[in-house]
Amino acid sequence: MYGWRRLLLRLFGAQIGKRVLIRPSVKITYPWKVKIDDYSWIGDDVVLYSLGKIEIGKHVVVSQRSYLCAASHDYTKTTFDIFDQKIVIGDQVWLATDVFVAPGVKIGDGTVVGARSSVFNDLPSGTICYGTPAKLVKKRTSI
Repeated sequence: MYGWRRLLLRLFGAQIGKRVLIRPSVKITYPWKVKIDDYSWIGDDVVLYSLGKIEIGKHVVVSQRSYLCAASHDYTKTTFDIFDQKIVIGDQVWLATDVFVAPGVKIGDGTVVGARSSVFNDLPSGTICYGTPAKLVKKRTSI
C-alpha cells in the first residue's frame, strides 16, 4: 500500500519522491508542509509534527518512534505563543530509533544519529552523533 499512501499524501499537498516508503503508523500533522525526497524510508510510529516545514533528503532512514518537531511554544511569553521553524534532514542520513529533532535543526548529509538521541542543534555532514543533547562522536568513514 506504499503507492497509495504516497498518492494520498500528494493529494494533500506533500511533496513525495520516487519509491518513498512510509509505514502505515506514521503520523503527519500537515502534509502540505512535508517534503520527502527519493528512496527515503519513514518507519513505524514516526511523528512528523509539521506545523512548520520538514524537508527530508534522498536515501534517508527515519527509524521507528522518531519525532521530528517543527514547532514549539515561546516560554519567554506568558501566552506561550506557538512558533514554527523548518527542519532539514540532508541526503543519506540515518536517524536511529526514537530520535527527537527540535525545531530549526539541520542535519548534514551522510550523518548518523544514534538511538534515543535528542537533536537540539545543527549536526555536521558525514558524522556519527548521539546523546542528549546529540553531539559529534566521530567522523563517519566510508565502507
